Amino acid sequence: MRLPRAARQHRIEQILERHAVASQGQLVELLAEAGVEATQATVSRDLEEIGAVKVRAAGGESIYAVPDLPKDRVAPEEHLRRVLGDWVVEVTSSANLVVVRTPPGSAHVVASALDRAGLAEVVGTVAGDDTLLVVADERIGGSALADRISSLAGL
Repeated sequence: MRLPRAARQHRIEQILERHAVASQGQLVELLAEAGVEATQATVSRDLEEIGAVKVRAAGGESIYAVPDLPKDRVAPEEHLRRVLGDWVVEVTSSANLVVVRTPPGSAHVVASALDRAGLAEVVGTVAGDDTLLVVADERIGGSALADRISSLAGL
């Protein structure tokens, strides 16, 4: 059956919570098993709209996961504290830049949480695989922002 977009996206979120989904093709198959018709292109758009990201699971496999908050909502500090505590392993700074290290494949999760937190002292983030660069407002400086991120991460 074809479901309306919101219902299909809700079903996708449920599947991602219950299964380690490594590819869009696998997600299309799991939807079909649940009686939901969807093409890979539709699934791709749905994943983007619900803010799903690929994360490294135990064992090194990359799977889809949905952050706790929609991508257009500002994250409360407790959410940010939880994400930083779970994923940040090292924080250093230089001038108005902060370098944050994470386990492999996790930098984008931390960058997304920082972007959504709406911190006034964060100008922006750039994420790689296991490292992200956080640009601090020059009035605050990298050292003060690094201290705040470290504190939120429990380091």
